[in-house]
Amino acid sequence: MKKISVSICVYLWLIIFCLSISAQDFKVVQDGIEYAELERVIDKTPVKMNLLRLDLTKVRLDVVHAFDSAIGVEKTSSIAARHGAIAAINAGFFRLDNSLLAGEAAGILQIDDNLLSESNQTRIALFISNDANRTDVKIGHLDAWATVTINKKFFQISGINTERKDNELILYTPEFNRTTLTESSGIEIVVRKNKVVKVNVNKGSTEIPADGFVLSATGKGIVPADFLEYAKVKSKVRLAYNFARIDKGETDASGEDIVGGVPQLIRNGQIEITWEQEKTSKSFVETRHPRTAVARLKDGKFLMVTVDGRSESSGGIGLEDLAKLLLEFGAVDAMNLDGGGSTTMFLDGKIVNHPSDKEGERKVSDAILVFPRKKN
Repeated sequence: MKKISVSICVYLWLIIFCLSISAQDFKVVQDGIEYAELERVIDKTPVKMNLLRLDLTKVRLDVVHAFDSAIGVEKTSSIAARHGAIAAINAGFFRLDNSLLAGEAAGILQIDDNLLSESNQTRIALFISNDANRTDVKIGHLDAWATVTINKKFFQISGINTERKDNELILYTPEFNRTTLTESSGIEIVVRKNKVVKVNVNKGSTEIPADGFVLSATGKGIVPADFLEYAKVKSKVRLAYNFARIDKGETDASGEDIVGGVPQLIRNGQIEITWEQEKTSKSFVETRHPRTAVARLKDGKFLMVTVDGRSESSGGIGLEDLAKLLLEFGAVDAMNLDGGGSTTMFLDGKIVNHPSDKEGERKVSDAILVFPRKKN
C-alpha cells in the first residue's frame, strides 16, 4: 500500500510539473520577443494569463501617452499601431471620466525626459532608459515634484498638467493642451526662455507656448498676496524638477521614461506588497481583478503580464497570488500596473487577451510599447 501511494504521488507530481512547463512554453514571435498563454486554477477558479518575455538587448521599450499628449484616452492597440510597435500593454492609472481632463495620469509620468505628471504617495514606478545596445529597467518607489523661483522668490508647485483647484499653483506644459482649460479666475503667467512674457489676471484658459509653460494660481493659501509683485513681465523664472528614490539604499531615480503603478509586488527576489506604504486598500490587493504587471527577471529579461478576469473562463487574481506566479517565472523585482477593464495586451497586430469591459478594449491614458532594436 505504501509503495502504491508513493507511486501515485510521484505520478501526480510529474503530471503537475509537465503541465506547468508546457503551459510556460514560450513561442518566439520575433528575435528577442517570446509569447506564452498560461492557464491555472487558483482556489478552484480558472485564471488565464498572457506573457511577453523580452530580451532587452534585442528590443527597446517606450512609454507613450494617448495621442502623444498629457491628457486624453486612446486604446492600447491604437497607440501601438500609430507608433508601429510589435507589442504593448496598458500602463499607468489615470483619470477615467467624460471630462476634458480624462486620461490625466494619476501618478508619476515622464516621457522622453519630460515630466508630465508628478508622483502620488511615493508609489512604485517603472524606470526605462534606452541606449544604443540595450534597454535598462528599474522598479522602485519615487517622489517627483516641481518647484519654481520667480525673481528669487521660491514657490512650491502643487501639480503638473492637472485640474487647478482652490489654493493651488499648477504647471502647464505644451504637452497638456493648447490652453490651460482653466476657469476665469486666479493668476496665470506665461513663461518663455526663463522669463515672464505675459500675466493674465481673472481670464483663464491661457494659451500655452510651444517653447515655454504656464503657471496658474488661484486662492490665497499657496500663492501669497505678493505673487503678482514677483510675477511681472520680464521677471526671471527658474523651473526645477526634483526626483528622489525612497527605497532603502537606492539613490538612482533616472529614466527617460517613468510610469507609475500601485503597489510593489516583489523586491530583491522576495514578495513585498507595499500596499499600506503606497496608501491603497487591502481589498484592492485581495480582490480578484484583471491585472497588468511587469517584472525584472533573474536572467536580465523583462516580463510583461496580463491576467484576464470578471468572466467564467477567467476569474482574475489577487496580488498575493500574482506575486507568487511572478516569482515562479523568475522575477527579481515586480510591480502592479492599472488593471480591471484597462488590462490589455497587444501583439503582432491584434489583442491577445480578453479585456473585461462589455464594450471590449478600453481607452487608456498610456501604454508601454515594444519595438525591435535597430541593428547598428
